[in-house]
Amino acid sequence: MKRRIASWENGHSAPDDFYGPLLCDAYSMSAAELGLSHGELRDAAVIDAVYPTSPDDAIQTVSQLWRADLNQYDPLLTAEPSEPAWSEASLRWLVAPQPGIPRQRAEGVQVGLGDVAAVKTTADVFAKLDDQFGGDHARHSVIQYLNNDVAPLLRGRYAEPVGRALFSTVAEATLLAGWMSYDACRHGLAQRYFLQALRLAQDANDRRLAGSILSAMSHQATFLGRYTQAATLARAALMGISPVATPTLRAQFHAMEARALARTGDIVACEAALTAATKALEGRNSEDEPEYISYFDDAELAAEAAHCFRDVNRARHAVAHAENAMSGSHVRSDFFATMVLADAHLRAGDVEEACRVALDALDLGEQLKSARCVSYLAEFGQNLSRVDGTATQEFHQVAAEHRLWQATGRVASA
Repeated sequence: MKRRIASWENGHSAPDDFYGPLLCDAYSMSAAELGLSHGELRDAAVIDAVYPTSPDDAIQTVSQLWRADLNQYDPLLTAEPSEPAWSEASLRWLVAPQPGIPRQRAEGVQVGLGDVAAVKTTADVFAKLDDQFGGDHARHSVIQYLNNDVAPLLRGRYAEPVGRALFSTVAEATLLAGWMSYDACRHGLAQRYFLQALRLAQDANDRRLAGSILSAMSHQATFLGRYTQAATLARAALMGISPVATPTLRAQFHAMEARALARTGDIVACEAALTAATKALEGRNSEDEPEYISYFDDAELAAEAAHCFRDVNRARHAVAHAENAMSGSHVRSDFFATMVLADAHLRAGDVEEACRVALDALDLGEQLKSARCVSYLAEFGQNLSRVDGTATQEFHQVAAEHRLWQATGRVASA
């Protein structure tokens, strides 16, 4: 029996027809809510990137998603992102009626605002770990916390105001799970977390947070090369939060639009979006901004502009912005900005300086566990391979000692 339970817990099998109903009775939950059947998982939005149709559907789907991820359910971990899912989710959010509320339950734990505060505080700790050490550092721990501690709260008993606060807080925590999965380059999984977070934010009536989730989707779409879709998502975020927008949120959404437009080669539209972002950020008041957007400051906008100018081959502009993008307080963001600076120097023909800056990035990123960071290095390495000389040879010798550079697979070929 112990061996059988271990198999269930590890996701290698599901309880059979005898034990399954007993577990459902013990927990007063359905087999779908318990995630007992892999067959049921395949039919749910866990595998198919589908926007939930109701608050109860959202609770069931996100709970299944956490459980399947925790159990390393391979079809989920290897799933590809769905471009139609981005369009469907953004449209359904934009035209959604009044936010729904989950059905009242007679069973489950009693949930209060103290429980919501505990989730918020715990998620903030994980967010700091993500920022300092990368998405792959504590991703499993985040999912374990959501599955073990947060899922029972969603299935608990709470008054409508508490429910709204709970949904908003869990949406933010699920957004973090999406960012961490994205940083680990598990893109289908990340998209599914973003979709669930958006639905939870919708039912929380938290339009600002929902806009930030669409912005995260835009960021991922640009990374994946879906540039038109990325620009559309950023515009949907701007449109959807217009009545409650803050300057910093508007600036960040304009910056995401600019990032996408730069990749399409539309320089005029890209610069217009960057100008709009700059003007919006000038009017920010930190006291009126949501806490989750407080990171977006002048340094972050400079980093976004550096990405844009690098991508439209204006290397000198990219260098100037990248040099203003180091905040000193966000390790991974500083790594990205440093690598953009290295790339910009390389494109400007300053090979020696590019190599020096890239080595600075490797030192900075030594503690990061981030597949996205590896992808930035791999792109730099590919561009550097077209150049020969003493500087490149010395760079390869030093870089070969760094874990992140080793992960690019370029050590042996250097």
